[in-house]
Amino acid sequence: MTWTLTEDVAEFRAHAEGFLGEHPAANTVLLTIVHRLAAGQSVGGDPTLPPRFGWWRADPQTPVTAAFAQTPPHAVRLSEMAAERAAELALALPAEAWSGLAGVAGATAAVEAFAAAWAQRFDLATDVRERLRLYRLGELVLPRVPGQLRAAGPDDHGLVVGWWQAFLTEVGMPAFAPVEESVARRTAEGDILIWEDGGADGQGRPVSMAAVSPVLAGMSRIGPVYTPPEERGHGYASAVTAGVSALAIERGAREVLLYTDVTNPVSNSIYPKIGYRPVAENLDLGFAG
Repeated sequence: MTWTLTEDVAEFRAHAEGFLGEHPAANTVLLTIVHRLAAGQSVGGDPTLPPRFGWWRADPQTPVTAAFAQTPPHAVRLSEMAAERAAELALALPAEAWSGLAGVAGATAAVEAFAAAWAQRFDLATDVRERLRLYRLGELVLPRVPGQLRAAGPDDHGLVVGWWQAFLTEVGMPAFAPVEESVARRTAEGDILIWEDGGADGQGRPVSMAAVSPVLAGMSRIGPVYTPPEERGHGYASAVTAGVSALAIERGAREVLLYTDVTNPVSNSIYPKIGYRPVAENLDLGFAG
């Protein structure tokens, strides 16, 4: 047997969600995408085009060992999988329906295998859009930073939306869901925390924010984390990240994860200081004719 394709999220979950849940760190983004789609939430993309999914198993009696999801026009997101499975997928996707694929993202080896086969198939060039490092929390270390943590509320909506959009612009990342909608929903669910610097006058001043994802298969992921440029260098990002990490643990997460840009020396230095350890390298490649 080989790859099975579907546009039905319920069918995909029935076959592949168990596999994704067995490897929650490696499949963290896929788990979140599928959870949101199943809940009827937007994950961005063209609303006129259905999301697309697939899974691989050797035969009907054996477990699923690879999966993917895509919300057009975004990149196809690969699960943890062997490089040969990724190359097979690049050859298995129907040419007419998939020829305009923008890119591929996931663990580095699988992405490189898919991209090589895809680029050769359609005579395309590839470009690196992002290199990410996945971190897992070990023992949380709370930093000593002046200020206090609080949950974002409705009155913070404009501030958080602005910071969220600034984060996406700074990292060159597309919004995978409407920002205002995401902020409103995640604020209502208590997923966004703000660090306030008390200042000399004792009045709290918002200086940094971070968000935490739902606990899925024992996993929760931190992000985005954002501090305005004029507030950087004071430890605020470390403090708010430690705060949302503690919240994830309180909610039952056994694995707390976050991504950093490999090229960002600041984020790759501050998170290990509060207990995060690198576990995998991820890659986002684009295709161009």
